[in-house]
Amino acid sequence: MQLDFPVRIECPPGACVCQREALLQQPGADLRILMLTREEEKKLLLRLERIASLDDLQHMLQRMQQQLGVCVQVTPGNNEVRTMRGIQIDMQDMPGLCRKTRQSIPAAIRKGLENRPEIAWALLDAHDLFGMPSH
Repeated sequence: MQLDFPVRIECPPGACVCQREALLQQPGADLRILMLTREEEKKLLLRLERIASLDDLQHMLQRMQQQLGVCVQVTPGNNEVRTMRGIQIDMQDMPGLCRKTRQSIPAAIRKGLENRPEIAWALLDAHDLFGMPSH
């Protein structure tokens, strides 16, 4: 199959469960995730580690959805949030998404939150965890 954009190099056999080849063989499949080459992934991870605000994080998540089809949700965890580990970062499973990428994107987001804790506080506040109780 001939594509109009550079495609991510396939992972070594047995090292990943991305199903890249099956995705390429599927007619009409959403191939946007394959545009995330290793070089582009490095840029994305660096950008996620350097988020500046909650709006910036939300903008990045929206752009990832639009450009790559990757759906990431960042929310406070169900239990008490004492550290950045209490922030829940969920990625939707999808064909073509490398196992390492599936781990590195949440790690980069978590690192960005650790670098700028005020973003985590804004996230908690946006979910009404710091808000005043209503009477």
